[in-house]
Amino acid sequence: MTAAALVQSILASGPEIVVVSGACILLILGQFVRREQEYFLVWASVAVVLIAALGTLMLASEVRPAYAGMFIADRFAVFFKFVFYLATILTFFLSRKYADIEGIGSSEYYVLLLFALSGMMIMASATDLLSIYVGLELMVLCTYVLTGFLRQQRRSNEAALKYVILGSVSTGIFLYGVSLVYGLTGTTQLDGMAAAVTGDPLDPGLLLAVVFIVAGLVFKVGAVPFHMWVPDVYEGAPTTITAFMSVGPKAAGFAVILRVFLNPLVAASDVWIIVAVIAVATMALGSFVALVQDNIKRLLAYSSIAHAGFAIFGVVAGGPDGIASVMLYLLIYSFMNLGIFGTVIMMRNADFSGEAIEDYAGLAKSHPGLALLMLLFLFSLAGIPPTAGFFAKFYVLVALVDRGFVVLAVIAVLLSVVAAYFYIRIVMVIYMREPGRAFAPALTPLVRAALAFTAAGTIGIGLFPSWFLRLAQHSVFGG
Repeated sequence: MTAAALVQSILASGPEIVVVSGACILLILGQFVRREQEYFLVWASVAVVLIAALGTLMLASEVRPAYAGMFIADRFAVFFKFVFYLATILTFFLSRKYADIEGIGSSEYYVLLLFALSGMMIMASATDLLSIYVGLELMVLCTYVLTGFLRQQRRSNEAALKYVILGSVSTGIFLYGVSLVYGLTGTTQLDGMAAAVTGDPLDPGLLLAVVFIVAGLVFKVGAVPFHMWVPDVYEGAPTTITAFMSVGPKAAGFAVILRVFLNPLVAASDVWIIVAVIAVATMALGSFVALVQDNIKRLLAYSSIAHAGFAIFGVVAGGPDGIASVMLYLLIYSFMNLGIFGTVIMMRNADFSGEAIEDYAGLAKSHPGLALLMLLFLFSLAGIPPTAGFFAKFYVLVALVDRGFVVLAVIAVLLSVVAAYFYIRIVMVIYMREPGRAFAPALTPLVRAALAFTAAGTIGIGLFPSWFLRLAQHSVFGG
C-alpha cells in the first residue's frame, strides 16, 4: 500500500478510529472516576460519538474506497452510521439512572458500548467478507459481555451463555460460507463475488455457500429459524442493553445483508426464494407467539422478530426502492423501539421491575404523560397512521407491489393485523384497567431528553415521510 493509499484509508476510516481511540482512553480514565462522578463517563462517551458523527458527515460528499477494497466510506454507510450513533447516544442517556438502580455503573459498560459501535460502523462500510467478519465479531463480543452485565442475576448469566453458544455457532456457519466462496471464486471481496455469480446456471457449490452466509447473517437480525436466542437474551439482559441490541446490531446486520445480497448475489435468483420464505416465517412466528406473552420484554422480543421479518420483505423486493424502504424502516424502527424501551426503563425503580404487562394497568390514570408516550410508540409499532411506523410499512409494501410480489404484500398486511393485536392489548391494559401498585417513574433529565427525542422522531417522520424516503434513496450505495 502506497503512502497516498494509506492516508486515504485512514481518512475514510477516521470515525472508526475516533470511536476506538475514545473507548481506549475512557477505559483508562474510568479507573480514576469515582461513583458520584460517573456523569463524566456519560458525557465523555457522548462527546466521542458526536466527534465521530462530525467526521462521518464530512465523508458524505464522495465515495472513498480504503484498505485495498475491503472498506468504503459512501452515503450508504453514512446513513447506517447515523442510525448507530442515534442508538448509542440514546442508550447512554437511558443508562445513567438505570445503572444506578441495578448497580452496574462502571466505565467498562460505556467502553463496551463504544467498541460495539465501532464494530457496527465497520460492518456498514465493509466491502469484503473478511472485514465484515471483523466488524461482526467486534460487535457481538461486546454484546455478549453486556448481556451478562447483571452478574448477580441468574437469568442474565443464562442469557449471556445462550447468546455466546448460539452466536459462536452462527459465526462458524458464516465463516464456512466465506471459505466456500473463497474456494470457488478465489476472492472474498463483494465485487469479485459479483462477477462470479453472473453465470447461468449458478454453481451449486456457490449456492450452498450463499445459504451458509445467509444463515450466519439472519442470526444477527433474529430471523427464523435462528431466532431462538432473542426472547431469552432480551429478557435476561439489562433493559438498556436490550434496547440497544434491538436497534443497533439489528441495523448493522441489515446493512451487511443489503450490501451482500443486493450487490454481488443479485443474480442468484434461487436465493430470493429462500429469503422470501424466511421473511414470511419470521413475521408469522413473531406475530403469533407475541400474542401469549405476559412479560413485556419477551413480548417486545417477539415484536422485534416480527419487525425483522417485515424488513426482510424489503430485501426480497430488491432494487433501489426496496433498499431505500428497508433503510427508512430501520431508521423509524430505531426511534419507536428505543422510545418504547425507554418507557419500560422508566418503570424500573427500587423494587418495581415494570416488566410484567400487568404492571402497566391503569397507567393512564396514575401517570398520564407516560401512558401517552407508550400509546404513541405502541401505535407506531403497530403501523397505525399517521405515525412513522405506518409509513415504514407502507413503503416496503409499495416496493413489493412494484416488483410484482403482490402475494407477499398481502401476507405482510395480514400478519401486521395479527401483530397489531398485542400492541393494542397493552394499550387496553394502560387505559381500561384500574391502577395497581403505586410507583414513581425513574425520571432524570437525560431520560426525559431521550424520550422527547424519540417521540419527536416518531411524529416528525410521520409528518414528512417522503423527505426521509428521499434521504434513504439518495444514500443507496452512494446513489
